[in-house]
This record gives sequence, structure tokens and C-alpha cells, in this order.
Amino acid sequence: MRRAQDVMLWAAVAVLAAVALAAVAPGLLATHDPLQTEVRQALLPPSADHLFGTDQSGRDVYSRVVFGAGRSLGIGLLATGIALVVGLVVGAMAGVAPRPVDVTLMRVNDVLMAFPEFLVALVVVAILGPGPVNIAIAVTLAAVPVYVRLARVQTRTLALAEHVEAARILGVAPVPAFLRHVVPGVLGSLSVLATIGIGSSILAAAGLSFLGLGPVEPTPEWGLMLAGGRNVLGQAWWIAVFPGAAITLTVVAASVIGRVLRARTEGRRS
Repeated sequence: MRRAQDVMLWAAVAVLAAVALAAVAPGLLATHDPLQTEVRQALLPPSADHLFGTDQSGRDVYSRVVFGAGRSLGIGLLATGIALVVGLVVGAMAGVAPRPVDVTLMRVNDVLMAFPEFLVALVVVAILGPGPVNIAIAVTLAAVPVYVRLARVQTRTLALAEHVEAARILGVAPVPAFLRHVVPGVLGSLSVLATIGIGSSILAAAGLSFLGLGPVEPTPEWGLMLAGGRNVLGQAWWIAVFPGAAITLTVVAASVIGRVLRARTEGRRS
């Protein structure tokens, strides 16, 4: 079982490494200009010249998928990183704050958690308006409540741990003891959750782009490309299938890594 888990882990790492390379240096992998149109080569099926075929404007789908990795992965990492920091600060504050403050913060957090993350992100975009920046803000705000709850639970647990009590007995001031012995443990738990959260953020951002609330044509972005191929799915399946496959593989890879790390953190083997 452990060997199969290792195989899945390394396969997921390889997928994310490929996506990261495409995001950082798309020119190394792309074979064409993702924005170059050639009407005479529109809707060509996958071939040696166009690995993923071409779209309605004759643009190379493979190159657009490669260049789209930067936006999709960038939004996922940015949203997850900000959500982790905000969740750590608010959750830790709730964990050590007086009961009225703790109750107020957690009731607001519970209300936000009562709705699916995508629905919260959709409401935020509806308020702020469409656009790639607003999508990043919406996905971040939608992801925060999960991190707040976990940070609050871990803070309250670690604050009562023996090594924290020992530090206080030895004369360490409350604030340094909290920062040195509680925050690192909370951050470790949040980091494991964030690995899974990257995939969720990418999926939410792609979903909003699919609905036309994100980047606009001709920007290469996975959700937008998926939306562009839905009307010609029977005639040119590759326009939607390959961006969809990129989203699926990235989300699954991030989830596999997160779940394996969580299992090993908890001392389980699967």
C-alpha cells in the first residue's frame, strides 16, 4: 500500500512540475504563438504540426494550453497563499481571544462556510464585477473560512500543549511563547490543507472564466478555452477536451499530494 502511495505521489509531483514549468517558462514548451491566428488552418485535428489541433481561429491549442498554465496556476497559488495567511491570523486571533470575540468571529465564519466556495466566489464577482483581478479576489475570499476554522482549532489545541505550558513555566513571555511554539504548528497544518486548496482554487477560477467572468479573448486561459470549445464539441472535440484535461490533471495532482501529506502527518499509511 505504501509503495502504491509513493507511485501516486511521484506521478502527481511530475504533473505539477510540468505545469509549473509551463507557467514559468511557456516558451520552452510551446510550439507556436498562442495568439497567432490562421483562418485557413481553423479546426484542424491533432497532428504532428499541431499536437492538440487548432481552434476556430486557427490558433494552436497546445500552445494556448501551455501559456494558459501561468494564469491558472498563478491564481491558484496566489489565492491559496493569501487565504492561508488571512486564515492563520484570524483563526489564531479567534483561538486566543475572549469568548465574545471568538464566538462572533466563528459565527460569521460558519455563515460563510454554509455556502459552497464557488457560490461565494460567484457572489463576490457579481459585486466587484468581472475581470482576472476580481476573480483572484473572489477565489481568495471564498477559500478563507476553511483556513480560519482549522487555524482556530489548532491554536486552541496547541495552546494547551505540554511544551507550551513548560515554556511559560520557564518564564517565556506569552507572546514569544505563542509565536515560537504555537504558530509553527498551526502553520504546518494549514500548509497541508493549502496543498489541496491549490487545486480547488484553480477549479473555481476556471469555472468563473468558463462563465465569462474572467479574462476575455484572445487570452489563453483554461476556463475560457473550455468555454470557447463547448459549441463545437461535436465537430472539434479537442478544443475543449485538452484544456479540460489540463484542469483535471492539475487539480487531481494537487489533491493527491495534499491527501498523501495529510495521511502521513496523521500517521496513516493511506
